Amino acid sequence: MKKYKKILLVLAGFLLLVIIGIAIFINSLKPDYGGEKSLPGLSNEVTTYFDPYGIPHIYADNETDALRALGYVHAQDRLWQMELLRRVAKGRLSEVFGEDMIKTDKFFLSLGIADHTKETIAALDMQSEAIVLSQAYLDGINEFIKNGPTPIEFYLTGIEKEPFTIEDVYNAVGYMAFSFAMAHKTDPLLTSMRNKLGEEYINDLAISSDTSTVWIKNYNGVETDTLGTNITASVTAALDKLPIPQFEGSNSWVVAPQKTKNGKVILANDPHIGFAQPSVWYEAHVSTPTYEKYGYHLAGVPFPLLGHDRKLAYGLTMFENDDIDFYYEETHPSDSTKYKTVEGWKDYEFINKTIKVKDGDDVAFSYKKTHHGPVLNNIADQISGKRPISMSWIYTKPQNRVVHALYGLSHATNIKEFKSALPNIHAPGLNVMYGDAEGNVAWWATAKLYEMPDSLSTKFILDGTTGKEEPLRYLDFSENPMAENPPWNYVYSANNQPDSIAGMLYPGYYLPENRAKRIVQLLEVKDDWDKESISKMMLDVTSPVNTELITELIKLFDVTHLTNEQLVMVDSLKNWNGKYSLTSTSPTLYHRSLYFMIKNTMEDELGPEMFKQFLKTHLFKRQIAWGAKMENGKWWDNINTKEVTETRQDIIMKSFVDAWSSLVKDFGPDPSQWTWDKVHTLEHQHPFGQVASLRKYFNVGPFPVTGTREVINNLSFPYDSTGFYKVSSGPSTRRVIDFSDVENSISILPTGQSGNPFSKHYEDQAEMYVDGKFRKMMMNKHEIQETAESILIFR
Repeated sequence: MKKYKKILLVLAGFLLLVIIGIAIFINSLKPDYGGEKSLPGLSNEVTTYFDPYGIPHIYADNETDALRALGYVHAQDRLWQMELLRRVAKGRLSEVFGEDMIKTDKFFLSLGIADHTKETIAALDMQSEAIVLSQAYLDGINEFIKNGPTPIEFYLTGIEKEPFTIEDVYNAVGYMAFSFAMAHKTDPLLTSMRNKLGEEYINDLAISSDTSTVWIKNYNGVETDTLGTNITASVTAALDKLPIPQFEGSNSWVVAPQKTKNGKVILANDPHIGFAQPSVWYEAHVSTPTYEKYGYHLAGVPFPLLGHDRKLAYGLTMFENDDIDFYYEETHPSDSTKYKTVEGWKDYEFINKTIKVKDGDDVAFSYKKTHHGPVLNNIADQISGKRPISMSWIYTKPQNRVVHALYGLSHATNIKEFKSALPNIHAPGLNVMYGDAEGNVAWWATAKLYEMPDSLSTKFILDGTTGKEEPLRYLDFSENPMAENPPWNYVYSANNQPDSIAGMLYPGYYLPENRAKRIVQLLEVKDDWDKESISKMMLDVTSPVNTELITELIKLFDVTHLTNEQLVMVDSLKNWNGKYSLTSTSPTLYHRSLYFMIKNTMEDELGPEMFKQFLKTHLFKRQIAWGAKMENGKWWDNINTKEVTETRQDIIMKSFVDAWSSLVKDFGPDPSQWTWDKVHTLEHQHPFGQVASLRKYFNVGPFPVTGTREVINNLSFPYDSTGFYKVSSGPSTRRVIDFSDVENSISILPTGQSGNPFSKHYEDQAEMYVDGKFRKMMMNKHEIQETAESILIFR
């Protein structure tokens, strides 16, 4: 017995040592928010106060020192995120995740982001202020890599930490630029749809601008095959595998003094980005005697994309302009190394790349380029022998000045200086929203826009052989859509269609009017806006378009074929106010019915794969209301029932019955149990959270959430056959900057400031976000010092 007890004591002691060892190891991986550290290259001491949410407030004697400290603290919370983001453009995700990422790496290498970056770096003035400060920020990151703890993800993947360079900054911005684009999901698909079905079907799609919808007003004082479908499917599959979020849409509005309670400008902004863990933005407040900014930073990018100070504030939404064109090329009939141009036959450029694969052999691949851009056929693993399709992307055409633009925006002191930096943004297309302490409000669509020949639709694959379907000229920035201090006293953007410019409506992949209509509806009638009412507006979940659509469709119901329970629910839908509360049942029935309406209308013509790809486009979102209101058209007839010609009413009734049956199957026959909280949930997924045993350690959530697609609180989800709406994108932050009390402006992040799972700030804002709460963006130094959770001094 004594011997048995001794063995137990030894085992207990060993177990205790293991537990202590694990605890010490885990503790060593946490970010260090306090104490003193040596940071080589500093000219003077830098003090960083971390507030109760882990946001650094960096005080330095000069900006170079401040940026060096920013790089360090950014890296200790987000190094893994920085690592993934810089790998995308270089085709280096397979090194981390193995063979599943080979197609994704091939695709991004072929875009030429990394090659364009090399050309940009070669032409840079390395002594310019923007580059000097960028290098200081990178020095801070690299000091953390050298002497800071290694994040757990590096141990789990076995990859080595590597120093960051200026190339990584440009490659991160390049990924962002492509993430904004929608043409790759739309143009090849539309071409295949036209070739398969004919013009009559295409004419009933919401491709062109609808003159009856809400536009953003300007004011400045004055052939038949499945190749297209396959390309769209392959590109979509490559993007779906990305372990980092994609940029989706956004809301922003800026209210002039004439419409605010306190007579000062208020800016609101909530960029819509794919949800992931960590979330996209890293907040930081930097203060020196000559510079101050409270900003939101992309991983590995030194200057904030969103920011404010006591003089001005700015935010972003996606412009959604068409900046990618696809071209059919023609290979020489007897020499496969040449392709046809208007000047004659030219040599294809052959690009050779090698992808390193974790636990596998290196993969060598090559692709062809024309003067338009990369030929996608082999990249997307298409069937050989099909006509080559190349992709022309504006991002890789002009000189890249985006980093200088971000420097200019963050260092501007007035509207004139701010506007002067905007022409440096050639891609991605952005709506830049602006407000300042002087009472100015403005919106500018920033991008290198170009004019195409009249009557040419860039929504289809163009002919690359004749020279007749090429850009005619670049527009001057003064011709871009914009509004500066308009007489209606506000500006806004919800990714919707801007008004005409240069005698044309600029082509794009604009989202439907739902959010825009609601924003205008609310802003127009109120002239006493304040921070509280603006923040409440950001959480609005009412869709005037959805209620209008329901009213239209219910008129078609044949009530004689409905049960008493169905009649009760139809009556509830008639009286639905369009809100998406967690306990409401109308949204659940509405979206189930809507999915079946689209499916029953279009899948018979498109086929399952093409239909699946269509659901992932912005065009689909525009088509919902447009198509449902169309009284007649070829889409309504089910081509599989040749002896019957279905009408709109037939499809609407069938879709309602299909939706009802599916809800009974999922939740039982009692409609009161079909509540929105059971189908609409949000989970912030870390790449490692896909492994079931690691999910609870890395993922945040799931949470039932209010909101839906295309309301102001745009918690969006993909439509599919499951009928469960797992939120995939939404507000990546909610910010309200009120110049009547700028030091008490408010914001929130979806999860937390840190991307380190062992940090207390990994998910400390998640429930606040779901509950629609905000926290202060502190700028008052005395308050910051008084409330600081910890102080980190760099010497």
